[in-house]
Amino acid sequence: MSILLRRSFLGAVAAIGAVFTTTMVPAMATETIKLIAIDGYPERSMWVKEFANFFIPRVDEELARTGDYKIDWQQAYGGQIVKPRGVLEGIKLGLGDIGIVTTIFHNSALPSQAISAATPMVSTDARVVARAVDEIAREYPQMQAEFDAEGQVYLATGVVLDSYQIFSKEPVSSLDDLSGLKMAGAGYNLRYLEGLNDVAGVRGGLPKFYNMIQTGVVQAAMLWPEAAMTYKIYEVAPHMLKVDLGAVNSKTVTVNKDVWAKLPDAVKRVLETVAVEYRDQVANVAMDRAAASLDAYKAAGGTVVVLPQDQRSAWADAMPNIAQEWAGALDKKGAPGTAMLGSYMSKLETAGSVPVRDWTK
Repeated sequence: MSILLRRSFLGAVAAIGAVFTTTMVPAMATETIKLIAIDGYPERSMWVKEFANFFIPRVDEELARTGDYKIDWQQAYGGQIVKPRGVLEGIKLGLGDIGIVTTIFHNSALPSQAISAATPMVSTDARVVARAVDEIAREYPQMQAEFDAEGQVYLATGVVLDSYQIFSKEPVSSLDDLSGLKMAGAGYNLRYLEGLNDVAGVRGGLPKFYNMIQTGVVQAAMLWPEAAMTYKIYEVAPHMLKVDLGAVNSKTVTVNKDVWAKLPDAVKRVLETVAVEYRDQVANVAMDRAAASLDAYKAAGGTVVVLPQDQRSAWADAMPNIAQEWAGALDKKGAPGTAMLGSYMSKLETAGSVPVRDWTK
């Protein structure tokens, strides 16, 4: 056989062998992991919408890069599995695998999560507050330890509002106008009212504020413009007093601890990375919608009055130092409350925030 023919023959044999070998090696199968995502709030709530439309697609996108894993998501929001206050317990009990805990409902179980709520009138920038709280959670073990005690793993914090304002049934333009009112709040922010004359705080969840105002249970509520539009609060509370009580972290993405332990490391890394992206996404959306929501509130017939700066200062000074109380309570439990408070305030001031009151003193 000539050299040329021999080479052609050997080449053909090699090609056939390559095809045979390729067909005999099975492709790696994609492992499907089932996860139930929960929140008690309805999907029209901004953070839930962003979880469904941003977080989940981004996780899917990142996992698709290797094709090793995919998640079969079951999404249950708006009371399908738990009520708004029930997410923490729901994830702990395994009713949901991953979810968004509204931390302001759980001051006893999650005391360190109140760090921004305990420091009002410091920052109205959701992005700055979200990053600062998340950094605190990673620099100090306290926050993650609290979630661990509740059978879950902390992924990232969330700030869904630029600033709490006061929405009322009747016009208000000063602190004196608030006297005698009953005001709805979601939890820790009711402490702000302690510095005001004859203002009674009434605890309630955001979905109930409309009915509470409409039926006269309260005459005003503390919330933010985006929520006022989403939940149509403008229909029953067409007057806003712009007090800029500040941005507050109130949402944390967590995963059931037992579920987390069984997840492949590659999936854990993706969930951790995308949770931080979600943190920033929600904060950016909150800031983008703040001005637009305020304009929409006015267009819907709402009026806006700005509380003078001297009255904001007077209100802040009249409050008990709830930040020091918060830090001291943690210190007594052996947690670094004072250190966390000092670090948090420093982070905000470094980012450009100008506190109405220095809560470390």
